[in-house]
Amino acid sequence: MAIEIKTLDELKVMRRAGLLVGQTLELLRASVKVGMRTDALDAIAAANIKRGGGTSNFNGYHGFRGTICVSLNDEIVHGIPGDRVIEDGDIVSIDAGAIIDGWHGDSAISIGVGKVDPADQKLMDVCEESMWRGIAAGSSGVRLSNIGHAIEEYVKSQGKYGILREYGGHGIGTEMHMEPHILNFGKKGFGPEIAPGMALAIEPMITRGTHKTRVLKDDWTVVSMDESHGAHFEHTYCIAPDGKPFVLTSLDGGRMQLAGLGISVSELLE
Repeated sequence: MAIEIKTLDELKVMRRAGLLVGQTLELLRASVKVGMRTDALDAIAAANIKRGGGTSNFNGYHGFRGTICVSLNDEIVHGIPGDRVIEDGDIVSIDAGAIIDGWHGDSAISIGVGKVDPADQKLMDVCEESMWRGIAAGSSGVRLSNIGHAIEEYVKSQGKYGILREYGGHGIGTEMHMEPHILNFGKKGFGPEIAPGMALAIEPMITRGTHKTRVLKDDWTVVSMDESHGAHFEHTYCIAPDGKPFVLTSLDGGRMQLAGLGISVSELLE
């Protein structure tokens, strides 16, 4: 299947969806606390997405039950919201998505709650920064594998972390998951050329131990094989018609983070 190329008007609708996702995640970041059930976070997300004129692209996706994915500690991705209670020191990874007028946004954050182990905080910091390094490397005219190479190089430079192999980023637009699949590791210079009109979701997933995972009996929740803690960050970004990137799910379009990496964002999606 060919990679979907969007017009500026279509990217502007994706920005609306992405902004709603970003605002929802910031609300969840401010809301999460010790003693809270994960389904309470789900309810907050559902209400905010509805209030913003969007619909969840997670709820009902291949039978998934929930507006968001909530994964704790050794649960890295795809945790189902439920009656599990968040405890002091937990890593809470939240993946959220929304659809507006048929166009999708998708983003994820990991949050340390209460008194967090410094090694867990570093894990989250490394994962988040690797995402930004991947976005910065995915400029117009380069090959897709440059993204995963940048993520892997940064993660490896920071310590011994496991980078998940079975899961990665993806194209996004009229569907949540589209071509191309984006690895979070590998060599530079391979794959399709990144071009204006493309929208990509970049999402590194790393652990403090092995890259090996298993899926729980709920057929969704992905946990580390050695029970080491994991982190997950994701942003949807695009290449605007002027050839510059713009992070559709970041409240400031990625301007501040990418400026620190020497990248300026497009003004066309403001």
